[in-house]
Amino acid sequence: MKISIITIFPEYFPQALAVGILGRALEARLVEVDLIDLRDYAEGTHRAVDDAPFGGGPGMVMMPEPLAKALDPLEGTHRVLFTPVGRRLDQAMLDRWSDLDHLTLVCGRYEGVDERIAEHFIDEEVSVGDYVLAGGEVAALLVTEGIVRLLPEAVGNPCSVVFESFREGLLEEPVYTRPSVFRGWQVPEVLLSGDHRRIAAWRTAQRRERTRDRRPDLLEGKCNVEEW
Repeated sequence: MKISIITIFPEYFPQALAVGILGRALEARLVEVDLIDLRDYAEGTHRAVDDAPFGGGPGMVMMPEPLAKALDPLEGTHRVLFTPVGRRLDQAMLDRWSDLDHLTLVCGRYEGVDERIAEHFIDEEVSVGDYVLAGGEVAALLVTEGIVRLLPEAVGNPCSVVFESFREGLLEEPVYTRPSVFRGWQVPEVLLSGDHRRIAAWRTAQRRERTRDRRPDLLEGKCNVEEW
């Protein structure tokens, strides 16, 4: 898989891409990440990529010409723009994108990008949450890691990406490791029982209870929420 990232701060990424799952996946050539400096497509001494908004108002807007020039060679790839007005990122998006051959991530900045870019060059506008960041670089790195860990052979145990939060619309259950007693706090007895059927039932119940308590929105649309 190839992931192209268009940004005005390409220097933001190399260190994070060199460690952990990302670093191993890149070294094993499971994924290629192409960092594209948007200023390489800007004109003038200062390589400006932004200008004042028509109609007035605070802040600056990313100009269409540099973005169009950067995106033109990437026509045919799936092009995602990070913006607070986009659809909120979820696991289903990452699952879908992980099956692509080539994904392009566009890091918005300032007050946003010229709307003509969003309308004519972008396939999906995405927000990583109900808050505003200085730019899309954090979001691009987040999405890159979220996708790469889904690629075959990227993680040591492939089951670890199957039995986790947001699968089947539920949060993950509590997890424990040694020692069985820590500062007087005991691991739930069922996990030490060796009874796999009881353990599976406990985990299912814990996932449902956590989801009801912490993310009831994930249960919207269930036929009978009380059963969950």
